[in-house]
Amino acid sequence: MIDHLSRAVISDPEQNLTSEKPEISHILPDSKLAPIRFRKRTLHETKIRTQSTLTENILSHKVQFDGRIISRNGHDACRELVGFFFTHDQSLTIYEYRQFGKNRTNVLPFIKKNVYCHQRGRRKGKQYRLADLYVGANLTFLSSDHPRLPESVKENTVLTLRITNVDWRALDSLKTDSEEHDDVTSEEANDRKILKAIQDLLKEQLRRRGVRILTGLGKHLQQLDKEGNGLLDKADFKQALKLFRLEVSENDFESFWLILNSSGNGRADYGEFKRAIIGEMNEYRKSFVRKAFMKLDFNKTGSVSIIDIRKCYCAKMHPRVISGHSTEEEIKSSFLETLKDACSKSDEVSYGEFEDYYEGLSIGIVDDEDFVNVLCTPWGI
Repeated sequence: MIDHLSRAVISDPEQNLTSEKPEISHILPDSKLAPIRFRKRTLHETKIRTQSTLTENILSHKVQFDGRIISRNGHDACRELVGFFFTHDQSLTIYEYRQFGKNRTNVLPFIKKNVYCHQRGRRKGKQYRLADLYVGANLTFLSSDHPRLPESVKENTVLTLRITNVDWRALDSLKTDSEEHDDVTSEEANDRKILKAIQDLLKEQLRRRGVRILTGLGKHLQQLDKEGNGLLDKADFKQALKLFRLEVSENDFESFWLILNSSGNGRADYGEFKRAIIGEMNEYRKSFVRKAFMKLDFNKTGSVSIIDIRKCYCAKMHPRVISGHSTEEEIKSSFLETLKDACSKSDEVSYGEFEDYYEGLSIGIVDDEDFVNVLCTPWGI
């Protein structure tokens, strides 16, 4: 199905044109009733040659990738996306998996096939290339260019998609063929160096108190966002770091702010602020966080009631329960208390709040499989 998707929307425009030169002289009078072997076929049925260069052979030079939306809206954050990048014209297209009932899944157009450019960062205005496709990369699009996007997605001027998986074999093959290499500029390399130094410093401070700090910080920044657009100014971020005793030198913060506020408007998205200054768990870990939340959020509303979380959370295999130091109820109550402290509403948990909890937990767990085991065991996934 995936392979058909990558070709369907951009099939050769001449595919339905009949050839001037008959291929078979004994075509039956009604070609629709004739056996397939006697019909004059189109591109969908045979490898007919056309004058256009937009053929299946060229379109087969593509890279498939999976993605997700970076959003505070829980429903949007859990959308499952699959995209294709075509090397012949450097274009891309993205689809969304949609579940209809228990057993039916459709794939619907999300981003139409076109050539796109970066909308943020040092590469703003530059066209997307193969080198931009890697796990953890962000693809940015102007929401106004895509009127069919869901209304909740169009609320933001820029739509940001995170690549969660890439067909590495196809990518490596096409990179070799085109001799395309990542051309990280000195400015980008310096930005990464600054951010990593700050993240390493803060992660050391968060090692023992990551969960409560990150959940509390997320809730605090949300409360500061009186306009509800996710944007805060420089003073708000400095005050938040001070409040939660996250120590960053003045010089480091100024360098960080220049990177975050690349547009120069004096404001930045607080979600981007958290991801940039503290870092975030890798996409492998995050895929399990999303899987756990999607299991709880069976109505796909983007939030889950505390009552449902209490019903689903199982502490039977918790190390302290197994050792006899705590009861299942004590572990469950402790978990719910910490989670509720992060919530803006007392009776429900949003995806962002759920993710913040596990972001904090992730800081103290070095091994990916250990983290996945800690996350999956109580939720039964």
